[in-house]
Amino acid sequence: MPDLPELAASFTAALRDAGIAGGPDRTRSFARALTLLAPSTTRELRHCALATLVSDPEQIGPFDEVFRAVFGGTADQGAQRGQPGDPARPLPDAVPGRVPGIRKPSADGRGRDTEAPPRKAAVPIAASPLDRLASRDFADLSAEELARLSEVMRTMVLHTPTRPSRRHRTAHHGTRIDVRRTLSDSRRTGGQPLRLRRFVLRTRPRDLVVLCDISGSMEPYARAMLQLLFCAARATHAEVFTFATRLTRLTPVLRRAGPHDALARAGRAAPDWSGGTRIAECLAEFSERFGRRGMAHGAVVAVVSDGWDTGVPADLATHMARLSRVAYRVVWVNPRSASPRYRPLVAGMAAALPYCDAVVSAHNLAALDDFTAALSAPRRRR
Repeated sequence: MPDLPELAASFTAALRDAGIAGGPDRTRSFARALTLLAPSTTRELRHCALATLVSDPEQIGPFDEVFRAVFGGTADQGAQRGQPGDPARPLPDAVPGRVPGIRKPSADGRGRDTEAPPRKAAVPIAASPLDRLASRDFADLSAEELARLSEVMRTMVLHTPTRPSRRHRTAHHGTRIDVRRTLSDSRRTGGQPLRLRRFVLRTRPRDLVVLCDISGSMEPYARAMLQLLFCAARATHAEVFTFATRLTRLTPVLRRAGPHDALARAGRAAPDWSGGTRIAECLAEFSERFGRRGMAHGAVVAVVSDGWDTGVPADLATHMARLSRVAYRVVWVNPRSASPRYRPLVAGMAAALPYCDAVVSAHNLAALDDFTAALSAPRRRR
């Protein structure tokens, strides 16, 4: 049997020279077909090559010319026209140093076989556009480039830790006895509870609440985070708020719109987009209007902000302490923390840091893994 890798590479290189485009994937398919079918005649070899290397009927003519030049004759030309084809010839044995059956012209052009080294086809290797965008900062991406990342963000899943529910389900090895079902079954046995029914409490994921800073310094990161929340967090029914100089609830907007319309509607719904930042006042409004009603109780709260606050740092520390007491876990997303020289010297960030369970950057697509891991991690004792 001929050397399969050399045969597949040389034959596909000859096809490319004849104008039949074929990349490494077609060469790999051709080599795999040769391995699985193990053709013993030129007719069987032609069928393998025709099925894996030709994608258009117009390419059959040039393909047969290359096949005749490479393997020294046709094996199925007559059968293609509905006539009896030439007898199928066995494949030639492998010749060390070259691909069997390939005729390479000599330097004088007389067509005699020579022992020329095999031709090496240059295959360009380039990263996909998504791979190049994954390591770029969200602040450096245009609106079109950010929209391309939506397909990747749809595959991401935001998990939060589970919490016990008030509902229960029947279990043979449950830790609690279901008195109601046990007494109900005892009526069939004369009032004697011969079998104890047991149950376990159901669990459900904890709620996710995201407070996203949309001030001027956080605008590109806010757009990326809102797109991620629309693509990945719809199944978790996350509550999304934006804040700059005021607090705006965007959950209804994100649930009714598409990924591109959601950003546009979010900009119209939040009149303080690209404005100043009053983190302490917005946290106080969230606690008064939503947090005390139970939205933040036992939930995972993510605050997306760089910590630039125009208010008093002591007020921010007070409201962060209130939030950390009712929330299960507080995750602060600061894109500036991606720099190795970052220090929490901003007054707002320094005041909020003691009440955070985790601080992540989430400044590009690759760094979102740290964000998703921080959401699903257990609570850290402060």
